[in-house]
Amino acid sequence: MHSITEKQIRSSFINASKRERTALTLPENVDSLDWDSLDFLGWRDRKFPKLGYVVALIDDEPIGIMLRLAEGRTLSRPQCSWCEDVHLPNDVVFFVAKRAGDAGRKGDTIGTLSCANFECNANVRRLPRTAYVGFDVEGARLQRIEALRSNVTRFVTSVRDGS
Repeated sequence: MHSITEKQIRSSFINASKRERTALTLPENVDSLDWDSLDFLGWRDRKFPKLGYVVALIDDEPIGIMLRLAEGRTLSRPQCSWCEDVHLPNDVVFFVAKRAGDAGRKGDTIGTLSCANFECNANVRRLPRTAYVGFDVEGARLQRIEALRSNVTRFVTSVRDGS
């Protein structure tokens, strides 16, 4: 992911009002992020902990999604739909995003299971365990990074396109 400015981040949100875009709290370290190690930018709002934000580059354009933490708890430990890590060092929660455009204004939403603080970028970059002799650990890591990009892109485009 290439670096994006505060103005680009705020203007990228497709399912948030102008007031919501202005009020959102950016990540503390936005000026010092290692953009090369990010497949998407994700963070929780420090002022409103039930809000989360994700910005992904789709066709080299930043597209932002505002998410809300769903009410309730899961009965078992779920797997993140984005990084698909089975050895997670963090919690997975259910987020709901209002769809963009008319569908969102009518109340249409879409949900996803994601790492609670969007740790997916770090999770997929950890070297996986060796499954068998001759297992290509680096190849598996690269495959996980590509799967993360694909999963996030699929979710963001489904919010954007309403499909």
